[in-house]
Amino acid sequence: MSCYKRYLVIFIFISSLFAKEANFNEDLYILYALEYEKQDKTNEARALYEKLFENTDNYEYFIKYLRASLATGNFNDIVKKAPSHLEKDIDKQELITRIYCVSLLNLNRTDKALSVAQKLLSEYKTALNYEVLANVYFVKKEYTKAASYFETSYSMNNNSNTLFNLVNILYAYLNRKAEALAYLETHVRLYGCDSIVCSKLVSIYQEQNNIDGIISVLKRSYQNNRDAGNKDMANKTYNLLITYIEKKDINEAIAFLEKEKIDNVKLVNLYKRTNQPLKALKLVRKLYKEDGNIDFLAQIAILEFETAKNKKKVLNTVIKKFNDVLTVLDSHVYQNYLGYLLIDYDIDVKKGLKYVESALEKAPNNIAYLDSKAWANYKLGNCAEAYKFMKKVVDEVGLNESEIKFHWKKIKECSKK
Repeated sequence: MSCYKRYLVIFIFISSLFAKEANFNEDLYILYALEYEKQDKTNEARALYEKLFENTDNYEYFIKYLRASLATGNFNDIVKKAPSHLEKDIDKQELITRIYCVSLLNLNRTDKALSVAQKLLSEYKTALNYEVLANVYFVKKEYTKAASYFETSYSMNNNSNTLFNLVNILYAYLNRKAEALAYLETHVRLYGCDSIVCSKLVSIYQEQNNIDGIISVLKRSYQNNRDAGNKDMANKTYNLLITYIEKKDINEAIAFLEKEKIDNVKLVNLYKRTNQPLKALKLVRKLYKEDGNIDFLAQIAILEFETAKNKKKVLNTVIKKFNDVLTVLDSHVYQNYLGYLLIDYDIDVKKGLKYVESALEKAPNNIAYLDSKAWANYKLGNCAEAYKFMKKVVDEVGLNESEIKFHWKKIKECSKK
């Protein structure tokens, strides 16, 4: 039904309510109450449910009225209407009492809420009613009693939300931190690692700087979300998990990624960082074969050159790969890499310098690029220019790297001639 037609029908209906008060049409009221709910017009639906109850004495409608009143914050209406129904012999009495108690709490009438909650629990000893009384004690800042009732509720339902409330009181209000942690760890072992429990457990482990604990929980959470098909949550958990594993031990991170086969790009980078270029090369070739990403071709070129025992033997194929890459990508990293090869191996120094200058346009303060430019000028016999750029490099990073030390020595000799 279009919005225009829907509102027109509602208008006609509202008009008819006043015209046909004597001939109450229950089905019509239900139809439009549901329509209002679909439109998130809870107050309007609430008024219709009140009218339905007044005309039928059906407590299903009264419950819907009370719930709509809760949702819209009409607590005073609940407190006015609910008590007259509490002494009646009806099967909805427990639910009405619970909603009444919650409304009293929201109005800050805590003493009255306490007496109602105690009576409720004395008559209906359910996990939910223990929790209602626990919440009243919590609002009254009687944290020991609140914890006691939450414990009883949790022992009956093993519910994650109940546990969260219990742990929050034990940990933050009663300083019973070891007990709170034990509850969480036991729950995870027995019932698994849902988001609310795992998040709380991770936050406590973070506070305690317990990296092993964090990793253990995140692994459980990742596996649960993956197995349940919660892709977005699994990805978020994975990102946090791999950060912590990497922080603890990069080799453990590599072992995890090799086993799970979930992030080969990350695995390539870890292979590079741990000086395993042959493993990186094998994996990046596989990735390039699978999806043809041109960036992988550039990485293949770099790794083939760096792993070659005879670099001159692979130079031509490496340069060809970079030429193919740079026809597609405007990458300063690859421009400098190709440029330096052309310069250092005296293949085409001027062309190499052009690539390096293109890279410097994008990253003018990059030390590696300035070193390449200095080396190109040295090769071209521009000793003063070479010295100017190389001095910037040395002043910035010193002479710890053998290649920079060699370039500086040669350029200084050249500039003195």
